[in-house]
Amino acid sequence: MAKENNVKRTLKTRHLSMIALGGSIGTGLFVASGSAISTAGPGGALVAYIGIGLMVYFLMTSLGEMATYLPVTGSFATYARRFVDPAFGFAMGWNYWFNWAITLAVDVSTVALVLGFWFPHVPGWIFSLGALTIVFLINALSVRSFGEMEYWMSLIKVVTVIIFLVVGFLTIFGIMGGHATYLENFVYKDAPFVGGVPAILSVFVVAGFSFQGTELIGITAGESKTPEKSIPKAIKQVFWRILLFYILSIFVIAALLPYTSPNLLGSDASDIAISPFTLVFKRAGLASAAAVMNAVILTSVLSAANSGMYASTRMLFALSVTGDAPKIFSRVNNHGIPIFALLGTTVIGLFTFLASIFGTRVYSFLVSASGLTGFIAWVGIALAHYRFRRAFKAQGHDLSELRYKAKWFPIGPLLALFLCILVIIGQDVKSFTNFDWKAIAVTYMSVPLFLILYLYYKIRYKTKLIPLEEIDLTAHNIEDEKNNI
Repeated sequence: MAKENNVKRTLKTRHLSMIALGGSIGTGLFVASGSAISTAGPGGALVAYIGIGLMVYFLMTSLGEMATYLPVTGSFATYARRFVDPAFGFAMGWNYWFNWAITLAVDVSTVALVLGFWFPHVPGWIFSLGALTIVFLINALSVRSFGEMEYWMSLIKVVTVIIFLVVGFLTIFGIMGGHATYLENFVYKDAPFVGGVPAILSVFVVAGFSFQGTELIGITAGESKTPEKSIPKAIKQVFWRILLFYILSIFVIAALLPYTSPNLLGSDASDIAISPFTLVFKRAGLASAAAVMNAVILTSVLSAANSGMYASTRMLFALSVTGDAPKIFSRVNNHGIPIFALLGTTVIGLFTFLASIFGTRVYSFLVSASGLTGFIAWVGIALAHYRFRRAFKAQGHDLSELRYKAKWFPIGPLLALFLCILVIIGQDVKSFTNFDWKAIAVTYMSVPLFLILYLYYKIRYKTKLIPLEEIDLTAHNIEDEKNNI
């Protein structure tokens, strides 16, 4: 029998850590990192990834502070609604749901590209529909099945990166693969910095997309067994591991492959044969590298689709709980799954996928429309946290009441806010300089869509920025929540 609002808290700390870690290690690292080195040189790529890594750290600590105080499924959409303006929360929630519902379709389409490496004569739509069915079933079983699947798929990615780093450093010093390169590619031609500040800014965008998904840890707070312990631990572990994995991986690639190599220009899963990871493994003398990396990237894409299904389902559920979406989406089954929200998201993912086959223009439009929504969500996290902490002080609360405190306030959220806006603006600077309005419209489509949602709600319900003294700072009590079930 379906009930309302009773999702189950069964996710453990290890699940949360791996979900956040796995959410950001994917094709952005395995494939697109090569184009970052090609564009800005080894030094420029490292600067951009370190900069974005620090921004993500501040965003994660901001999210962690709010998620331990208010561990609810709606995460940053709920925080934006309570700490900024209900219209802002409404736009954030629908924006984020739309982003993941579309990304789900992109991921299942990518599965067909990856499997085409082994089965070139099988129609791609068969693989895509199979992937969508698998992801649906994982999410329909229980939140625990989602967590377990995400844990093991993320572990495969982590192990791959560790093996890559070991092989890479052995190759740099000539222990594997013959000739030692040391740091000669860091001073090759115009290296380490190529193209100056504009090139580094453009790589900021690539790096930003690579880190998308780390905010998923906020969505899981509503189904975490012990959010007050799990979330801070996951954030601490994940930040250093991600930064270590990304920075060291880019260092290894840049040391072994000159930035002028045309093989670094691959940017999606169809370019698996020239993934920088594949090239480094081959350089070390591992002949079957392409097939192995293809399997890892298949895992990454399935993991992204799995996370996308979970995130969009839970956001639609949270919107329904607050009355911003039809009430049916807040109903859950006996396993604690918001089944109607899951079905609704799957239908949108399926239609979007079908659009990729029958209406490529519609599909391109949808993908473009969802392009910047992840960065908009990050802007919302930074803004909500800034307002939350200021309201906390304004209402006479002491910081000792917080189970987890974000460091460097207010520098952290303000710096993250500034860098997010910089990345959004810097998305397609070339089109502005060339006055290519069509390209500008396609690239920045997410921004007016967000504004339309925001203004619609604001005009209809006449909402205002909530004064700091009136912000609802009632903490979420998990024991009370259990007693109400």
